[in-house]
Amino acid sequence: MSVFSKGLALGAALTAISAVPGFATETIKAVVIDGYPARALWVKEFTNFFIPEVDKKLAETGNYKMDWQESYGGSIVKPKGVLEGVKLGLGDIGIVTTIFHSSKLPSQAISAVTPFVAADSVAVAKAVDEIAKEFPTMQKEFEKQNQVYLATGVVLDTYQVFSKDPIATPADMQGAKVAGAGMNLRYLEGIDGAAGVRGGLTDFYNMLQTGLVDKAMLWPEAAKTFKIAEVAPHMLRVDLGAVNSKTITVNADYWKGLPDEVKVALQEVAVMYRDHVAGIAMERAQESRDAYVAAGGTIVEVSMEDRKAWADAMPNIAAEWAEGLDGKGEPGSEMLNAYLAKLQASGYAGVRDWAAE
Repeated sequence: MSVFSKGLALGAALTAISAVPGFATETIKAVVIDGYPARALWVKEFTNFFIPEVDKKLAETGNYKMDWQESYGGSIVKPKGVLEGVKLGLGDIGIVTTIFHSSKLPSQAISAVTPFVAADSVAVAKAVDEIAKEFPTMQKEFEKQNQVYLATGVVLDTYQVFSKDPIATPADMQGAKVAGAGMNLRYLEGIDGAAGVRGGLTDFYNMLQTGLVDKAMLWPEAAKTFKIAEVAPHMLRVDLGAVNSKTITVNADYWKGLPDEVKVALQEVAVMYRDHVAGIAMERAQESRDAYVAAGGTIVEVSMEDRKAWADAMPNIAAEWAEGLDGKGEPGSEMLNAYLAKLQASGYAGVRDWAAE
């Protein structure tokens, strides 16, 4: 073959190679829903952390790309409607506020039924998520709601008591109407005449402003975000405890259709997001308290004796919770013991041993 012929052959080969189509990245749509507004810490960090981290992982291979469609603030569902919305496929991925669904997701209350133990968001987040993955109960509850559990998405700064009037001890809550979101309303059962009024975080400002309630249980970062100092300028720092309140879930039908690589990315980033948000909550705890004071609020520290007295006056809601699950054939008592052991290993024993009674 002449040099000319060889050149023609090489040119034809190169043309053929260049004509082969390049590898096409598959785009996968994901509708993310939460009824809370975009300014809420966990929603903001889903946008700023969760989504970029998933994108980063998928970009390593280039096989898949997510088309994220975020719908927050009631555009698709209200705060209490995320569980049902994901179940019905109105959203593919949801940030479920579990405290609204104690009957459908009873095991999710594990940190709420153990107050006065740990105010460390990171320790609680890790312990709850490990329990969810070591025991099948939590995942089965979400399976019944047509959802796949990814991770305990949010554990926020410890609950405190915010009041319209000066407050110095838990005794000052006697006869008061107190806003709460769920299981924490049972903390009031040991306080004479105190009445819990259920509401969502976005309702607390108006509930306090209109006099529907005198006090509210929430965490300082939320008090800062929702300007609670304007209507409840007195905070009783009692450190009721950090509570897992939200879980990242995926619609089960949507999950079945996802490639394994995408599933793994979502699972891994969900755990990263869990620790990331909990870490931010801890970092912002002092900053949020300072902001509350700067906005005109005052903070009173509760003595250890008063904390213990409040805890001892409560019914043992942890034992009740465990027995309720035991009665359904679920390992409630085992979960309670394992959870408290994890917290104790992290240095948190609490002022009352809920599992010993």
